[in-house]
Amino acid sequence: MTSISNARLGEKLVQIQVTDGRIASIAPSGSEKLQGEVVDLGGRWLFPGLWDNHVHFDQQALALRRVDLAQAKSAAEAAEMMAKHLAASKIAEGEILQGHGFRDGLWPDQPTAALLDRLVPDVPAVLVSADLHCCWLNSLALARFGFEGAGLLREDDCFRVVSSLRNVTEETRDRWVADAALAAAARGVVGVIDFEMADNIASWSRRFGEEFSTLRIQAGIYRQDLDAAIAAGYKTGTPLDEAGLLEVGPFKILTDGSLNTRTAFCVEPYPGTDDLGILTVGPSELRPLMAQAGASGIIPAVHAIGDEANRLALDSFEAVGCGGRIEHAQLVRTEDFHRFAALGVAASVQPEHAVDDRDVTDRYWADRADRAFAWRSLVDAGAQLLFGSDAPVAHLDPWRAMAAALFRTDDDRPAWHPEQKLSFDEALAASVRSSIEVGERADLVAVDADPESASAEQLRAMPVALTMVGGSVSYSSLSQG
Repeated sequence: MTSISNARLGEKLVQIQVTDGRIASIAPSGSEKLQGEVVDLGGRWLFPGLWDNHVHFDQQALALRRVDLAQAKSAAEAAEMMAKHLAASKIAEGEILQGHGFRDGLWPDQPTAALLDRLVPDVPAVLVSADLHCCWLNSLALARFGFEGAGLLREDDCFRVVSSLRNVTEETRDRWVADAALAAAARGVVGVIDFEMADNIASWSRRFGEEFSTLRIQAGIYRQDLDAAIAAGYKTGTPLDEAGLLEVGPFKILTDGSLNTRTAFCVEPYPGTDDLGILTVGPSELRPLMAQAGASGIIPAVHAIGDEANRLALDSFEAVGCGGRIEHAQLVRTEDFHRFAALGVAASVQPEHAVDDRDVTDRYWADRADRAFAWRSLVDAGAQLLFGSDAPVAHLDPWRAMAAALFRTDDDRPAWHPEQKLSFDEALAASVRSSIEVGERADLVAVDADPESASAEQLRAMPVALTMVGGSVSYSSLSQG
């Protein structure tokens, strides 16, 4: 039993009693005797705990240990950053030099194996793009993974290499994942949907068996594990641990690529080309998979970024007759916005991508940018929004996602397509799964400032004082005693 005192809900100060992981009572501060362990919030603002509805958790943990290439403005600069890191560190024999976070969509030069070879000739090097849809290899790495060519691998070839980079011991990877989970809890996160391209049910069952309890996890399923999940009787939401923190997640299907890799499947070609992008799973293949999962109670989560990919995904939901989710929904035809609500399809979106990708959007989708990252259009059409990060593509930090949705900028430039801004209440609703009411799970976050009146910079850096998952403290910066 835990009591939370001096919690600010709007204009009121309240005290909350938590019993068996749920909110048992809410009363004005000082009106009732506090019971059990007391957590004094000192007038801090209290909100439901935050969710990230789209994470690649192992990749998030691994990316934190790779050379950060986010600031590279050219292929040459990225290669130089890798060379400098190599010169300043020790790479064991057989180890791969790894970088993460480059965005080549606006680079003036091309990432080639020859360029990387000149600066990193003696060690296999793999640089993973920010969007995880392409990777750049030098010749030694190409040979190691059985490839030939210019050095830039896209989509399935990239996924194969990136999956191989997870090849550290389970003990090491689990330790890194635990660290990443603690960092998420420190930002008020109480749960994530993990779409790592792996057997997530097995990975997380092992971790929870070793007493992981920092976050709620929904373990996403991919095609190679769908039959086994169905045979086991799993449905989306099926609990997999005694505490109810681990559940079966949705079934993820990728149907196109990404904007930065210029593989998102579009109605019209990319400027100056005849290239529409890549359709990796077409309707004839997609619909039977969706039907199989949906009939078994596993929610389909369809990756669609380009407007043609989104149209085909919505057509498939309509044909199959099941609801579900579209992951990303970055570019949507005007006539398709209303279909999300009509078909019961949630839009699982990553608002920080709108500020990260504003320049690349203006280059490659300039004639259609008014319907890119169009959160207001989706909400006004009745769609349910689910916020996430796609971490490590963007920060595993819901405050940054909300700031991007509210302000549509993360620098000193004016808001990008401000007509697509959301309100704080709309952004919060897309970031939570509970409310502060009697009977609700005690998944809570307390912050030091009022986020409703915060500037964009203040909201991105919102100071979190306490995070609770099912009434248990997963993070606290409150002074003891």
